[in-house]
Amino acid sequence: MKKRVVGLGEVLWDLLPAGACLGGAPANFAYITTLMGDQGIVASRVGEDSRGVEALRRMEELGLDIDHVQTDRDHPTGTVKVDVDANGIARYEIAHPVAWDYLSWTLDWQHLAEQADAVCFGSLAQRSEETRATVRKFLAATLPGTVKIFDVNLRQSYYSRETLTESMKLADIVKLNDEELPKIMGLADLPHKDELSSAQRLGAEYDLKLLCLTRGGRGSLLVSGREASEHPGFRVRVADTVGSGDAFTAGLVHEYLQGASLELINEVANLVGAWVASEVGAMPTPRRGALEHSLAEIR
Repeated sequence: MKKRVVGLGEVLWDLLPAGACLGGAPANFAYITTLMGDQGIVASRVGEDSRGVEALRRMEELGLDIDHVQTDRDHPTGTVKVDVDANGIARYEIAHPVAWDYLSWTLDWQHLAEQADAVCFGSLAQRSEETRATVRKFLAATLPGTVKIFDVNLRQSYYSRETLTESMKLADIVKLNDEELPKIMGLADLPHKDELSSAQRLGAEYDLKLLCLTRGGRGSLLVSGREASEHPGFRVRVADTVGSGDAFTAGLVHEYLQGASLELINEVANLVGAWVASEVGAMPTPRRGALEHSLAEIR
């Protein structure tokens, strides 16, 4: 059966050198989740403007469930100016304030939370007090057994010690990258020695079922209790890295919900992340209409 998997947080337009692409980590995550065969649901907020209308149209076109996307008459749809260097590495300038800074707790979202098999939330959307409170209420409304995934996303100055540590306490799974790990360890007042020991320490400190450390083109490290799995990643020609981490998370959550081994979770997550990195934008269309074809070419 399809799992109901919610991407909770920001929806926005990535303003890339080649043009505007729909994005935002929760939307990127939900899109890849849908491609993986589960029901990806976006819980976000867009403005009642042309960009908001186009975002809703585009998400629906991509097969996403948009019934739980709120609209805002007072604030614009989010945008991010993205600069991509010669290696395809993206840098971001995020507009503020925008519609997703004002996520509202509603009866509709309470029902959605109660029906979710998994919820992925991040640190960026919690930059505003209103959205942060709504995210906490959403997580609190989930049923026992719902998997809660915290995707660390340290952008500009839009994070704090309190937001990061409280989010890790609420999560079953935490995903972060190798640049974020030493910062997180410092903010949590924990010593950082090496990636494996720090990942194990974080996992134990916050009673995590799984900690996922991505290393860009060098693959990833997964830690669950005393068990660990390393993957070297897949070599691809990088178009841009926008959304590749979100794709990794979607692949990881899909396999985790299926009860897969750490090794298989790592393999699939890296494969999906590599495919998105090889394409322009965070929501590429699979070749010949099937994700399997695209992933087979990466292999």
